[in-house]
Amino acid sequence: MSGAHHESTHTHSHPHDHDHGQGHDHDHGNGHDHGHGHHHHGGFKGWLSELFVPHTHDAADSIDDAMEASTEGIRALKISMFLLLATTMLQFLVVLFSSSVALLADTIHNFSDALTAVPLWVAFVLGRKGASRRYTYGYGRAEDLAGLFIVAVVALSAVVAGWQSVDRLISPQPLQNLGWVMAAGIIGFAGNEAVAVYRIRVGRRIGSAALVADGVHARTDGFTSLAVVMGAAGVMLGFPLADPIVGIIISAAIMVLLWGTVRSIGRRLMDGIEPELLSRAQAALEQTPGVLAVRDLQLRWSGHRLQGAARIELADIELSQAEDIMRSADHRLRHALPKLDGMVLSPSLQRH
Repeated sequence: MSGAHHESTHTHSHPHDHDHGQGHDHDHGNGHDHGHGHHHHGGFKGWLSELFVPHTHDAADSIDDAMEASTEGIRALKISMFLLLATTMLQFLVVLFSSSVALLADTIHNFSDALTAVPLWVAFVLGRKGASRRYTYGYGRAEDLAGLFIVAVVALSAVVAGWQSVDRLISPQPLQNLGWVMAAGIIGFAGNEAVAVYRIRVGRRIGSAALVADGVHARTDGFTSLAVVMGAAGVMLGFPLADPIVGIIISAAIMVLLWGTVRSIGRRLMDGIEPELLSRAQAALEQTPGVLAVRDLQLRWSGHRLQGAARIELADIELSQAEDIMRSADHRLRHALPKLDGMVLSPSLQRH
């Protein structure tokens, strides 16, 4: 029975997937949807963690259609990329007549952040393609590979900025137009923070760790811009080495903050999953009438979509009843996990 009806359990295309509105939500054990991921830490440490290592699981307004999610991601990348390029050009003009190495470091970061949108854009387009005979699970992992590229670009830009700062520390040069340097730093912070908020919000909605990582990258650049303002203020107060010292601190801080992003992307590449998503899936399956137990439940991310498999234990019943239960289980799963793309449910009949 289990082997014979394995194919019948690929019920992810049944017509009732998403046209029932939200009336079922509270019947599926979803009451904890929005209270499980954002309260792990309190105080300043929790605020700092959420600022630079934000969660990526479902938000209240999550997008549950794969094509719509990719379109939303691409739109976010387009808008934020042009905003960052405009910010970078303004800052670079100030660098040319101010000689501020801290502002140069900040400008390099902003430019690299704009460039990281390109591979992620390509990954979103690739993710729209269906599975092939070579890539039987589709191309969703291209998004996580783009995330690795983002990490590499951030690390490289931090090294370049650090090297420039050390060089300026050894061979100091006088700064000019400090007021303009401070203005450029404030512009950089405002532009980057706007991009960060937008990218992280969209990344959360569509479940994209790579887009959230790109948002965190923009946020770190925003704080380096504030550090530029501090460096210029230090020079104005009679401490000329403040500018290169701030540049070095910027580079070190970015390398430290990068670790949280590396962990997030690496976990997805290793098929890691948030435990609360697994608990939500298990609750939805166990609360399906007719399901006795859930065995071998597996979930994984492929880009910003979920895939998985589970073996469901049923009573020794008629085939038609078993198929009805499986359809109901799949239906409940998709309400519990809106980002679920494919779930293989295998029935296992309990013999008396």
